[in-house]
Amino acid sequence: MIEDAEHAADAETAAHANGAIQRVFEALSSAPRRKILAYLAHSSLTAGEIAARFEMSKPSISQHLSILETAGLIAKERHGQFIHYSLVQNNLVNTLNGFVQDVCPVSRPIKRESKERGRGEAAQRSHLRKSEKP
Repeated sequence: MIEDAEHAADAETAAHANGAIQRVFEALSSAPRRKILAYLAHSSLTAGEIAARFEMSKPSISQHLSILETAGLIAKERHGQFIHYSLVQNNLVNTLNGFVQDVCPVSRPIKRESKERGRGEAAQRSHLRKSEKP
């Protein structure tokens, strides 16, 4: 009886892991979602900022963001009236995706843009902190 319960628990854990893996592969199967991950490589963006980089409707972008979030690849955080999306940094899939983006001719320039934007945001935050000091 105890072995049956342990076997059932192991099967449930494996099914959950397979579901999580399936969601990740589904998320990565789309070129626009891989591009979104590249744009988020070094800085957070709002849904509007992401949508401005694509020729598709905002509801379509929202659906892509939802799939990426469900897969655990991105997270959202509210800043005032805006929701900012960013990569979940401590995610093995994002680490591997980042490596692939470094060698991919499509993602490389997008990732470069993200890195430059991230540097600009860091400099701006640093400037704001310095101006707030008495």
